[in-house]
Amino acid sequence: MPFFKDLNLSAATAGFVAVLVGFTSSVAIVFQAAQAFGATPAQITSWMWALGLGMGLCSAIPSLVLKQPVMVAWSTPGAAVLATAGLAGGFSMAEAIGAFMVCGALITLAGATGWFERVMSKIPMAIAAALLAGVLARFGLQAFAAAQTALVQVALMLLAYLLGRRLAPRYAVVITLLVSVAYVVLRGQFNAGALTLELARPVFTLAALTSLALPLFVVTMASQNLPGVAAIRAAGYDMPISRIITLTGVATLVLAPFGAFALNLSAITAAICMGPEAHPDPKKRYTAAVTCGAIYVLIGLFGAAVTGLLIAFPRELVLAIAGIALLGSIGGGLHAALKDDTHREAALITFLVTLSGVVIAGIGSAFWGVVAGAVALFVQQYGLRQKSKP
Repeated sequence: MPFFKDLNLSAATAGFVAVLVGFTSSVAIVFQAAQAFGATPAQITSWMWALGLGMGLCSAIPSLVLKQPVMVAWSTPGAAVLATAGLAGGFSMAEAIGAFMVCGALITLAGATGWFERVMSKIPMAIAAALLAGVLARFGLQAFAAAQTALVQVALMLLAYLLGRRLAPRYAVVITLLVSVAYVVLRGQFNAGALTLELARPVFTLAALTSLALPLFVVTMASQNLPGVAAIRAAGYDMPISRIITLTGVATLVLAPFGAFALNLSAITAAICMGPEAHPDPKKRYTAAVTCGAIYVLIGLFGAAVTGLLIAFPRELVLAIAGIALLGSIGGGLHAALKDDTHREAALITFLVTLSGVVIAGIGSAFWGVVAGAVALFVQQYGLRQKSKP
């Protein structure tokens, strides 16, 4: 089978690191969202089953078909919106499920009509690269901020990465991960731990539509799919964006009754699997995405055991390995964003607004970064055109 011929250790490791980072960095928010709607332990397990299955199949199958790294994740800002709205609005689980189904239908519509891809095609590459760099840079900053509570561990991981880049560049992240896990195990900081599948009956209400479904759709498209497309473009891949977004919408719609609140293109984990650290050959990096998808499916099928394993890693290890694994992508994004003089200031504004993490009207900084950069670019180009007139 061609897949196994193309797969290597660095790609498999990139897939695992993507799951480790994507899962452990935000699973607590998903738990909070489920609990905000009064979820039972069985329903929380159902959410993890549906999300794991959805992310896994939507990543692995298109990657195998297209031979390109398609990366799908749950909507982390969407989970945060749900957690906040659930606590404030007193919505039932049935109303939440109805909202998830509406969100899935809207995502499907956005993909099927192609409007989102058309909007993204209008954004200059420099702005898209700056957007991606801003999203990823937050993880880079967190990697070194983790040194405040785990100085020796972070320093050891950074040293392992630098030595790996010098002696065995293809396996630098592999070496870093092995060294960090060994350190954690020897220090006794690794602790493992728990959680039937329960189908919820959806209920559609106007309050849930306005307070849950629409905000969930908006933040998923603006804060997740927007940088997700930027990650694909920055890595140099030409994918059928509209069809993939349609797939995530259909998967959300089908799995919503089980707790899959919103599936979307990934940016953070995509950068891990689309970068040169995953595989030196861009045509074979799809194996990292397939590996990631397979692990997500395992999480869905064996939720209790695998979830316990992944969340057993210390928070500092997750933050540090994410930041270190993304160094190449952050540098590449900044280089692409700032190399063109005519777009440099607009790209820099995009980067800084995105990096700020500002949230306005419930919409995250990724969207506002693009808005700020586009406005800056318009003002600059409009001024130049005016000056060039006789």
